[in-house]
Amino acid sequence: MPGFLREHSWSIIFSVALHGLLIAAFAAAALISIHRALPTLQPIAVDAVVIDSQVLHAAQSALTERAEQEAARARAAAEAKAAAQAAEVKAATDAKLAAEEERAAEETKAAAAEAELMKQAQQKQAQTARVSEAQKAAAAKRADELKRAEDARRSEDAKRMEEAKRAADAKQAEDAKHAADLKTKSEREAELRRQLADEEHVSAVEASPARAQYIARLSSRIQNAWIKPPSARAGLDCIVNITQIPGGEVTSAHVSQCNGDAAARQSIENAVYRASPLPPPPDPALFERNLVIHFHPDE
Repeated sequence: MPGFLREHSWSIIFSVALHGLLIAAFAAAALISIHRALPTLQPIAVDAVVIDSQVLHAAQSALTERAEQEAARARAAAEAKAAAQAAEVKAATDAKLAAEEERAAEETKAAAAEAELMKQAQQKQAQTARVSEAQKAAAAKRADELKRAEDARRSEDAKRMEEAKRAADAKQAEDAKHAADLKTKSEREAELRRQLADEEHVSAVEASPARAQYIARLSSRIQNAWIKPPSARAGLDCIVNITQIPGGEVTSAHVSQCNGDAAARQSIENAVYRASPLPPPPDPALFERNLVIHFHPDE
């Protein structure tokens, strides 16, 4: 209601002012009617008849009373008419006010309905937004789950491939090691067989006269290169340790045991170097890097 009064305040003020003006107009008209209704007393012409003053006074009183009654009736009629017009104006005003109130109520009701519709629309829009957000969240969650599943699958595939590669590399390495072991074993066995054959051959050659002939040839070569020092005595007997390389080149010579003096020892070592390169053995199996020669020159 305060909102209605604020909204229609000027209409109400105008209506009240209009009613006030109408009522004032009716009151003025009634007063004017009353004043016009009062008769103007004119002297009555008489035919020179003398009337008693009491009779005259009574007649005048009767006229005055009648005039007052007429004025009262006119005033009552004017007041009734004014009241009727005021009632009509009030009824019209009340009807207008009622119509305005009804229209205001309808407008308020329409505004409330519109507000309710707007509220429902906003709620529906909010619900739609929530559903959309929920759908977006569900879609994002699904996409994330799919991505994680895909990443897990790829990781698992990569892990399996890595394990398969490691297994293949391990098998290849094991096969290579096995092959290398077999090759090493085969080579070792072949070397052992070769060494055994060489040892058997060397043993057979050493047991043969060829070794003795080879040692005698070396001793003769050294003796032929020996320059006898003046201090050497008869019966010189020495042991000479000789190191040679393939081809017979002497790399070292050392007299370990000898019954001669230092000059004799040095002369024997010099003879070994002069005899280098030493003659090759008749059989390669007789070649020895380290030789022990019994130096016993002939008298």
